[in-house]
Amino acid sequence: MKLGLLGSDPQTLAVAAAAVAAGDAIGPAVGIAGELPETCGAIDRQPLEQWQLLLETERCDAVLVAIEGWNDERAEQVRTLVQAGRPLLLNHPACLSMLWAYELDMILADSAASVVPFLPARRHPLITQLRQFIEQSIAGGGPFGSLETLQFERRQADRSRDAVLGSLACDADLIRVLVGEPARLMALGSGGDAAWATLAIGFSGPDQLPVRWQVAKGAVEELTIELVCTTGRLRIEVPGDLNGCWQLSQLPDAAGQPLPLGHPADSENFDPAAVMLETLRRQLTGTADSGVDETITAATWADAARTIELAETVPRSLTKGRAIDLHQEEFSELGTFRGTMASLGCGIIMAGLLLLFLATLVGGVAQAAGWEFGEQLASLWPYAILVTLLLFLTLQLLPLLLPTQASRPSKNAQPPPSG
Repeated sequence: MKLGLLGSDPQTLAVAAAAVAAGDAIGPAVGIAGELPETCGAIDRQPLEQWQLLLETERCDAVLVAIEGWNDERAEQVRTLVQAGRPLLLNHPACLSMLWAYELDMILADSAASVVPFLPARRHPLITQLRQFIEQSIAGGGPFGSLETLQFERRQADRSRDAVLGSLACDADLIRVLVGEPARLMALGSGGDAAWATLAIGFSGPDQLPVRWQVAKGAVEELTIELVCTTGRLRIEVPGDLNGCWQLSQLPDAAGQPLPLGHPADSENFDPAAVMLETLRRQLTGTADSGVDETITAATWADAARTIELAETVPRSLTKGRAIDLHQEEFSELGTFRGTMASLGCGIIMAGLLLLFLATLVGGVAQAAGWEFGEQLASLWPYAILVTLLLFLTLQLLPLLLPTQASRPSKNAQPPPSG
């Protein structure tokens, strides 16, 4: 396999190093600034103006896209690569725009491309173990009693708006994996920019374990996941270092007993970069799995887009000062068309009422003034509305022109990668 690079950051460089260690090659590296670690091997550096080289299938089988220095130009380059059917591994969150994320998702539905978001944490053995414990406790109770809440504390030095929402977009994927899709989001914080430094968010649902996520000050970036039960707690410490070792601890109270839980055998050997490289390799070869029991599958771009949507909902909740209901919508050309037609239909009704009022007014004035042309003009309003309605009804036939799911290209119908 041969990989190209579009920009660089610690995550994409780690994947590139893992690829070199596995015997893969690195193709064109576009827009790389500064020195690169020796573990990445020899790299063909190219200026940013030559990013179109990544569109050539003979130069690379897939592209690693970094998020450092992200701008509108990079977003357009990613969109073009997806439209050209290029497989991507995209660091997350690249862009905190729900519209951009779902636009990319709609393009993916009509192309042979695939986008793998850099979300390796969901594949960690401790996350699998924690989810299994939650499911077992919900089914029949556990040694720590009934579940009460799941708490996330994200500690980081940069607590600006974009940094906090970016961290939330990553952690929201773990929330969805552990407790399911939240139905409601409530953000708590003071007014103005000061709200982001102490932001707290609650996620809830009718049949869902309540989740609280909050940000706190820290010298380095770290995450604590704590499952609170009636007679004890389970805590996972996630280091900020990409290759740091996760720690699981049990905190029973006076009435609780320590659980027979330990670190899974492969927990200390978890390599996020290698996990994402293997996920990308499976996308290229169309392999469903590696023959092992995987209770938590790799994240798709639809998962990443959903986390971006959750993060983008937070400012709205802060501004309104209330909880926001989260709707599970399917974003597609047909869904967008239906929404547009619904809005257009309402607009036609309002315009028709306005036209009726103006026609009546003009007709009355024209009749009183003896203005024959005005009377004839006012009498045409029923025909104008009829023509408009006929055009509107004709537009309803447009979905028949959209390609069906069966006629769309399969994402797995690609030639096997070379090299």
